[in-house]
Amino acid sequence: MIIEFLFATAIVSASIDPRRQDVVCAEVGFSRSVEKRDFDSFIAFLDPEARFVTGAVSRGPEEIGRGWSGFFEQDGPRIRWRPAIVEVVANGTLAISRGPYRLTTVGEDGELQHAWGIFNSTWRLDSAGEWRVLFDAGGDHGKTPTADEIEVLASEPDCP
Repeated sequence: MIIEFLFATAIVSASIDPRRQDVVCAEVGFSRSVEKRDFDSFIAFLDPEARFVTGAVSRGPEEIGRGWSGFFEQDGPRIRWRPAIVEVVANGTLAISRGPYRLTTVGEDGELQHAWGIFNSTWRLDSAGEWRVLFDAGGDHGKTPTADEIEVLASEPDCP
């Protein structure tokens, strides 16, 4: 009973931690920048030392921007992601965000095709107090989403 109470208290505390909420909103804003095809906003979320890891490593905002440029073209692929887990270290300067993403493309037959996966982002608080993506990686591309992952992706956290 005491363990259950402590666990429930930890969950409630984590959900109202303002540092955690700031990272949730940074992650949602980062996704929205791509959803709205706003390249400048996307680049603004990147730490100057950012590294994106896929099949290869992209280093820095310029190289990452080139690698993601297709998402900003009018007929380019669409991607949406939302955090399911966010953790901030005790000193409040680093955080990790993890959750589902859905990539939507148009097949040769003209039909929409959806591929699901899991992303991981490491965020660093900069000297101006803004969260910036330091490391980003996606995995499990092509997985079948769980009901919980579908629900997380459909959610809209309370963010500006």
